Amino acid sequence: MSASRTKFYLDKQNAKYKGVCAGIADYTGVEVLWVRVAMILLTFAGGFPWTLVAYWLVAWMGEAKPIGLYETPDDAKFWQGVRSNPKRSTAEVRSKFRDIDRRLADIETHYTSRSSNSLAAEIDSLR
Repeated sequence: MSASRTKFYLDKQNAKYKGVCAGIADYTGVEVLWVRVAMILLTFAGGFPWTLVAYWLVAWMGEAKPIGLYETPDDAKFWQGVRSNPKRSTAEVRSKFRDIDRRLADIETHYTSRSSNSLAAEIDSLR
């Protein structure tokens, strides 16, 4: 896939207006409602012209999120975790691979043990 999964995109599919808040929510993993509420509160709390200027700049410079960027909701959650904390995400992937490796080693041990060899010998003797 040519699109980067760690890049900020405007989320036009879930947009109310231009997709900036939905894009921020997708990028950070925060619920889009809370991003919109924070944007409104920040605007009314004294950042009136600057929040609107920043909103328009992001809307103008941002790219629309490619359709099908994430294959599953779990995939989206994984990439949000990578963006927020890459070291933790790498540790999680290593942990999953260690667990898979351990399980494969257990399977290999089971099939190469004496009990499975005697079972194979019994099956061969029945033929």
